[in-house]
Amino acid sequence: MIEFFFDCSSPWTWLAFRNLQPLAAELGVPVRWRPVLVGGIFNAVNPSVYEFRERGVPAKQAYLKKDLQDWARRGGVKIVFPPSVFPVNSVKAMRGCLWLEQQGRSMLPFAESVFEAYWSGDRDISQDEVLAVCCADAGVDAGALLEGITHADIKAALKANTDEVIARGGFGSPTIFVGGDDMYFGNDRLPLVREAVQRRLQGGR
Repeated sequence: MIEFFFDCSSPWTWLAFRNLQPLAAELGVPVRWRPVLVGGIFNAVNPSVYEFRERGVPAKQAYLKKDLQDWARRGGVKIVFPPSVFPVNSVKAMRGCLWLEQQGRSMLPFAESVFEAYWSGDRDISQDEVLAVCCADAGVDAGALLEGITHADIKAALKANTDEVIARGGFGSPTIFVGGDDMYFGNDRLPLVREAVQRRLQGGR
């Protein structure tokens, strides 16, 4: 019933990733986790993100940093913003999530480790050695994952997810769908996601 399109390179996505799991468990509904490449989304439909990073309103940028730390405190996580490498190339990490899914394994422990490495540990998740540590944390064979993500079908699957969320109206990460057609964007929309799921469980829309 819930789809969660995500990229580990977004701190707001980490918060939503963590917060959605207990919400879905409480409501008794499944989540389909859909890795994407958010840079591809920005390039296609939301290039204003880059302009805001370069020439955004200083007061708004300062507030957004405060807002992020407020949410991080509420979620019980440490978020270093901006990290030393920002933005980061997350393509290997996101392909890794898809490879795990292909193997019939949950991608969640690996994704959580990647989020934590980048946003709490200030480590460059584009580097194989960092991903290897994330694999170890998640009980994943690093050599197998790093080899698996070079396969054409995994690369194609990440592109397909990214193209799909764009086609369905998405413009960033996290993008959440309830019931296939009801879209929500961002960690702060989870209360609305809850209400949307409850309506559908009660037979409404």
